[in-house]
Amino acid sequence: MNYANRRSQDLLHTPEGVRDSYGKENTAKQTIIQRIAGQIHLYGYEDLQTPSFEYFDVFSNEIGTTSSRELYKFFDKEGDTLVLRPDFTPSVARCAAKYFMDEKRPLRFCYQGSAYSNTSNLQGKLKETTQMGAELMNDASAQADGEMIAMLIESLLEAGLTEFQISVGNVEYFKGICEHLGMDRTLEETLRDEISGKNYFAAEDLLKSEGFKREDRDLFLRIRDFMETAEDLVKAADTAPGARAQAAVRRLIDVWNVVDAYGLSKYISFDLSLLSKYHYYTGIIFKGYTYGTGEPIASGGRYDQLLGYFGKEAPAIGCMISIDPLMEAMRRQHLLDVQEPEIHKIYYNEDNYREALKTARMSRQAGFRTVLLPEEN
Repeated sequence: MNYANRRSQDLLHTPEGVRDSYGKENTAKQTIIQRIAGQIHLYGYEDLQTPSFEYFDVFSNEIGTTSSRELYKFFDKEGDTLVLRPDFTPSVARCAAKYFMDEKRPLRFCYQGSAYSNTSNLQGKLKETTQMGAELMNDASAQADGEMIAMLIESLLEAGLTEFQISVGNVEYFKGICEHLGMDRTLEETLRDEISGKNYFAAEDLLKSEGFKREDRDLFLRIRDFMETAEDLVKAADTAPGARAQAAVRRLIDVWNVVDAYGLSKYISFDLSLLSKYHYYTGIIFKGYTYGTGEPIASGGRYDQLLGYFGKEAPAIGCMISIDPLMEAMRRQHLLDVQEPEIHKIYYNEDNYREALKTARMSRQAGFRTVLLPEEN
């Protein structure tokens, strides 16, 4: 094979971590996106589109978003550092602060598009993923938390998923325990990373090395307990250490009551150890799981301080559905029963072209996909 042929073959391949989507697979993907978007719109959320790249500071460590080493960074001609968005929430927060700075009424936005993660430790995961989500701003209530979780559940059901669970926690519970024990910020951040990764043995070793007593270490180990009902949460609230941790569990009870009012409480459970790599979350946090994929299909939470970095002091909560692992799970669960639309074919030759064209246009006006083709010799 000569150089030109080798070069053309190389150009056929995509970079590591990205892929093409076409044919029946892409039809299924677009169908799922349309179903989810339709459900979110029923809740009154308005479409919003933000740029694929932003200034670096929108995703800075101070804000608590993606680590700098996991960002795709590049420079514009003025020398400013830009990044491909790894996460929609900071972009939507910036946009809301820019155009709705003085707005006090609840704001509801939804979005869809690609997010990018520049990391080599993905174990086969994509570096470009399709995400859909919604953000509710200017509402600090438990009703807003419950609406976001209920809308997420109904969106997954509308997409065609039948078996899944939304695990709900509260970042304030973890912070409440740290406050109760007088833990410094550095240790809190290290411990947070271990518990976020469910590495409880490392968490216990860390606490032991720092001189914490057994009873204090048990406060963190108890957060592994699985809870399904409001009664489980009441027991957890009664034994929570300190007012802050107790308030965090009571908030979970309030959210459970809202989701139960929607008739969807069977889809949620509670995990007091649930944390996120995004440090801008300040309260309720949740992740969606199903079988057939090794990663969450959805996530979200409350971020009452994030908009403040952009000059707008306002509470907010959001959710995100990761379309690619959702599709993988549905494929393995044999739920991707999406048929490609039929395409009508009309053939023509030099003598009947005008008549064939007239027929094709009438077919399209009637709503049928129609292709005009030359007759084969």
